[in-house]
Amino acid sequence: MSKVQSQISEPERQARVDLAALYRLVALEGWDDLIFTHISMRVPGPEHHFLINPFGMMFGEITASNLVKVDLEGNLVGSADAIVNPAGFVIHGAIHMARPDAQCVIHLHTVDGAALSVRREGLLPLTQHAMIIGGELAYHDYEGVALDLDERERLVADLGAKHIMLLRNHGTLAVGPNCGAAWLLIYYLERACSMQLRAMCNGAELVQPNQGVSEKVHGQSAAWFDGTAGAFAWPSFLRKLDRIDPGYRQ
Repeated sequence: MSKVQSQISEPERQARVDLAALYRLVALEGWDDLIFTHISMRVPGPEHHFLINPFGMMFGEITASNLVKVDLEGNLVGSADAIVNPAGFVIHGAIHMARPDAQCVIHLHTVDGAALSVRREGLLPLTQHAMIIGGELAYHDYEGVALDLDERERLVADLGAKHIMLLRNHGTLAVGPNCGAAWLLIYYLERACSMQLRAMCNGAELVQPNQGVSEKVHGQSAAWFDGTAGAFAWPSFLRKLDRIDPGYRQ
């Protein structure tokens, strides 16, 4: 156990391990963007603190110990030598302030997620992946690099009570009550984006689902959004990491 982990509570230690695992999972999928984009997690306890990556480190380098803790104003808590990307604070801080249920927030700049975000029709109910998450998808128009604190109000208003978002001309976002839920949602969103782009790439006629099927599938998928499915599947993701990339626990 590292010095950092020996000085914190067990709930925070577990939160750090889970969040570090998310960073490594994103890196394994090839969904990271050099040292940019962020994943954050609320620290258990009465303080309004959350964990986020130190600016300058790649996702594959993130460990439980090198995550930094900040308050809702973006001030470092107990990590005087760390740097946090201001754009990460604007997006993640806004959501954590407005959504107590959003324990974990994932924001990515993937190739397919960003590509679909510029298509006017957005995500269509063409695949099962898209139908599962479609009823929870919000959109937010691009306003430039997220450095303007005034954007927070509009971002939160556009997200509302939903759990996933396409940031127009920018990327993807998912929030969940635990790391497993957030991971399932961003995974399904990213896969749905990729599937739609591939289906549309040659101009062939697309098979549309029968009327009402999309709503039915979404209604059958409550476990994706209440955290049940994520909590059930999360141990399997950790086992995968422990086999191939166990350094995240350090």
